[in-house]
Amino acid sequence: MIMERKIKLKTLNSHITCKICRGYFIDASTVTECLHTFCKSCLVKHLEENNTCPTCGNVIHQSHPLQYISFDRTMQDIVYKLVPNLQDDEMKREREFYKTRNLPCPKDLPQNHELEESGAEKANEAHAESDYHRQDEQVNVCLECISNNLKNLKRRFIRCSSQATITHLKKFVAKKVLNGMDKYREVDILCNDELLGKDHTLKFVYVTRWRFRDPPLRLQYRPRIEL
Repeated sequence: MIMERKIKLKTLNSHITCKICRGYFIDASTVTECLHTFCKSCLVKHLEENNTCPTCGNVIHQSHPLQYISFDRTMQDIVYKLVPNLQDDEMKREREFYKTRNLPCPKDLPQNHELEESGAEKANEAHAESDYHRQDEQVNVCLECISNNLKNLKRRFIRCSSQATITHLKKFVAKKVLNGMDKYREVDILCNDELLGKDHTLKFVYVTRWRFRDPPLRLQYRPRIEL
């Protein structure tokens, strides 16, 4: 016979709250070096001035600590299941945030998991047979616009080196839709609704955000939002 035992939420708080803001995790993000978890916005703000973990003080990375944090979907799902109404309240706040900036909420946009058309598929196959960056590992990428304030790319499927960074993609988008590569700082690039750091390589993004999904790596772009 299985005995059910009720546990008060406060007994779990130390495991599901952020050590920075003391609130429940929102967009729970884990430091890959030490596995300590925080709210994403709290951790990103902390790492703007520091390169150490707020809990243990270990150096995450001397120059690019943001490359060593990852969205912890399992932890976030646990928090939302344990804390009543937290997910609904957070979703409401997020929608209001984007609404005040005349932008669609990324989580409300339909996900298109099919390639555009057979012509794009044939183009990808042709690219696959070519060696564009010597012997670099190649990544197939789909860049989708999630804002009415920017144009859609005429060709949103590209193939490039896995060592290319998010900054390279920002410059590509800026050149195509803002008519100037120097405007790349005006562009945000996201994966799974998560803002990506400018120094992330496509290899890192693929391994940490797309590992168990089918190619291409789907990324979204929008005008930059000041957080």
